Amino acid sequence: MSSEKRELCLSGSGVTKVFGFGDKKTVAVDHVDFDFYTGELISIVGESGSGKTTLVKMLLGLTGVTEGDISFMGQKRDIRTHRKKKEYWKGIQAIFQDPFSSFNIFHKIDSVLLDCINMRGGRRLPKETKIEMMTEACSFVNLKFEELTNKYPFELSGGQMQRLMIARIFLLKPKILLADEPTSMIDACSRATILDMLMDLRRETGMMIIFITHDIGLAYYVSDSVYIMERGRFVEYGSADEVILNPKAEYTKRLLTDVPKIHDPWEFSRNKRYDFRKPPEAADGK
Repeated sequence: MSSEKRELCLSGSGVTKVFGFGDKKTVAVDHVDFDFYTGELISIVGESGSGKTTLVKMLLGLTGVTEGDISFMGQKRDIRTHRKKKEYWKGIQAIFQDPFSSFNIFHKIDSVLLDCINMRGGRRLPKETKIEMMTEACSFVNLKFEELTNKYPFELSGGQMQRLMIARIFLLKPKILLADEPTSMIDACSRATILDMLMDLRRETGMMIIFITHDIGLAYYVSDSVYIMERGRFVEYGSADEVILNPKAEYTKRLLTDVPKIHDPWEFSRNKRYDFRKPPEAADGK
């Protein structure tokens, strides 16, 4: 489906974030423009320090914008008051890479899930209905609510906490989900499961998902569109096939060469290539 037939969900013009002043200032995000559409799955790819997470925090309203404008559902975003910010958060939510810092350790899991129901206007629903909703949300991510009730998040494993974050999203059903390295702290098997759950959630709710990742292979696998970020700027963007299979920016090409390939020698420096299938002397050319 072409972008002309879809609803513009989130857009930005000249979005910039500067930390510090004078000689000590750092431009973390440098005049980026973007148009993200409803139902789209986008990846923003870049190395650590490229500005990805700062951009996420600005999109969420957790960090102020130094310059530029962000629009949500066709309207310039207004989050100047706490009430307006809470209203905005009904439409945009996030999953972060560290599940252990994403929950208040003093709030039980029941409270975490009830907050989501209340945020969606379900505060006056009967207790039985709320329990049914929490049970369904947990079941969606292969957890059993009856085994979680009255527990604290820190009593769960990292994988369970990641699933609990997705259960929150299932209850909230935002228009936009920002997933900041959501699988970087879990094993490969759990990683595939989490990705499948996010894809199922997208199919069920039609939400737009923005993946923030350094993994260009993951970006190609899951995305409709890919944005490559270097030093606070988008140096290349387009469909996943355009960007990954026919890269134009030198930075994108370097990211692709850094992806290890099982049957190729691994490169650990820019000028020397080591082949671990050979003895050390041969690898060093001696």
